[in-house]
Amino acid sequence: MKTIAQLTYIPLSEEDPREKVQDLLEHLAQYDVEIEVGYLSTTIIGAPKTVFEVIEDLYDTMAMESEKFRFHVELLSPEK
Repeated sequence: MKTIAQLTYIPLSEEDPREKVQDLLEHLAQYDVEIEVGYLSTTIIGAPKTVFEVIEDLYDTMAMESEKFRFHVELLSPEK
């Protein structure tokens, strides 16, 4: 079974948010998930446990490295 999550990260206190977004995308590459980078969001596909681990880790990373941010997560029902 695979879970699909669409993630949108918006750093609010950065002059150039693209750098922070790129850093998170590079961090995301360490996980065993499929990654589809879109214009405004990134989709990850993987085992449910891994997807939720990624979401938690990204949130923790953003909380440590960004003063203010928005993190939108949309989960689609699992695929068999």
